[in-house]
Amino acid sequence: MEPHEPRTPALALASGPCVYVYKNLRPYFKFSLPPLPPNPLEQDLWNQAKEDRIDPLTLKEMLEGIREKAEVPLSAQSLRFLHLELGEMEAFVAQHKNQAIKRQTVITTMTILKKNLADEDAVSCLVLGTENRELLVLDPEAFTVLTKVNLPSVPVFLEVSGQFDVEFWLTAACRDGNIYILRRDSKRPKYCIELSAQPVGLVRIHKTLVVGSTQDMLHSFTHKGKKLWTVPMPAPILTMSLLEQRSRGLQAVMAGLANGEMRIYRDKALLNIIRTPDAVTSLCFGRYGREDNTLIMTTRGGGLVIKILKRTAVFGEGAGEAGPPPAQALRLNVPRKTRLYVDQTLREREAGTAMHRAFQMDLYLLRLRAARSYVQALESSLNPVSATLREPLKLHAVVQGLGPTFRLTLHLQNTSAVRPAMGLLVSFLYNESLYALPQAFLKVPMLVPGLSYPMETFVECLSDKGISDVIKVLVLREGQSAPLLSAHINMPVSEGLVAA
Repeated sequence: MEPHEPRTPALALASGPCVYVYKNLRPYFKFSLPPLPPNPLEQDLWNQAKEDRIDPLTLKEMLEGIREKAEVPLSAQSLRFLHLELGEMEAFVAQHKNQAIKRQTVITTMTILKKNLADEDAVSCLVLGTENRELLVLDPEAFTVLTKVNLPSVPVFLEVSGQFDVEFWLTAACRDGNIYILRRDSKRPKYCIELSAQPVGLVRIHKTLVVGSTQDMLHSFTHKGKKLWTVPMPAPILTMSLLEQRSRGLQAVMAGLANGEMRIYRDKALLNIIRTPDAVTSLCFGRYGREDNTLIMTTRGGGLVIKILKRTAVFGEGAGEAGPPPAQALRLNVPRKTRLYVDQTLREREAGTAMHRAFQMDLYLLRLRAARSYVQALESSLNPVSATLREPLKLHAVVQGLGPTFRLTLHLQNTSAVRPAMGLLVSFLYNESLYALPQAFLKVPMLVPGLSYPMETFVECLSDKGISDVIKVLVLREGQSAPLLSAHINMPVSEGLVAA
């Protein structure tokens, strides 16, 4: 709680609407949650009862009407009054009518958040989750509320990371079956993870969240809500906690089950199983006395179990499971063999060598035809990328428009590392009875290496019969008849003139 030496830790206990802080095993401070504003209609009714303007029976009827329709809940005083019998109402009203109406919430979960340093003994802030769907961050010295965040539901489990003065993440598992993730200065949750069942535990490992659900499952999510894996449990999960062995850099999840097992998982790999005489209801792993790695467990019957990890112990994956996985014992639903399958099997046995030779011959012919086509394309410059290293060029064409006038854009790029390209020409070959170009011959400027040069021209379709053809684009060098590269553009069908 305090930055000066020696840094003596304090113990905070939450009970109802209060947090009791103990230092050196003695009471140090008591913090109470700020009261909530009461229902104005409820306040008015108790004021009337204080002035004896309404009787207790009328007060009860009007309070019941408020409880069913009002958005602000009733106070504990009014709720106790509604559960009384007729003969006890007058005494209760006479005793409490002069008292002020107070509506108090309670604490549902609590954790700590480092203030400005990530050290183990650094100053920490208390983070409280309340019944009225709020998260409160308390100052460790003055016990004032530093930050208040509203949630869509009541938080039941909290996990934090980071420092309050720098950057932090708050992860809250709520009663509506969702997990909400908030960042610093965020007024509403940044990410939401929807679960298929209610959460029973929440543990953060590095940048992932491990959640236990009432469906006897362990789920892992990223801090952005992406699901990583799911592991089924043999029994309902009662409690979860983090196992962190700093000397080996190990972080794992501990899950106490209803069948008396305590399982340890690293990711979805089972590291170990500890069997206890009774079901484990709470877990804590950390320093105990002179031992850094100590596991403390409490059982359902009130027992206390303390286990010290050997300093030479090494966790191995799959140490708790022996033998083949359970899925290996499942029988596959193999379909029955048909007559066609049996005939084909007999044919493959009898003529297997001939079938393999025929397959190999067809494969060689396919490779030969592909190689010949590739050589022919290189020799005739039918590919949009030049095959010679002396003129490394690349051509890309784009056609835009519905017709009868199209815009043809050519993107010519010099893929050489240092040498520019000069003296290039672009020529268009097309059916003159179908298309008309204002300029069928273009002169290309000097191409700087690495840049793409767009060249635009317009193509007019002369036919209204709904037919199209191919326009060939040739890139030439001055003084040479063979093109460096070419492209075949499949023109779209013209939609014709659009009537105004």
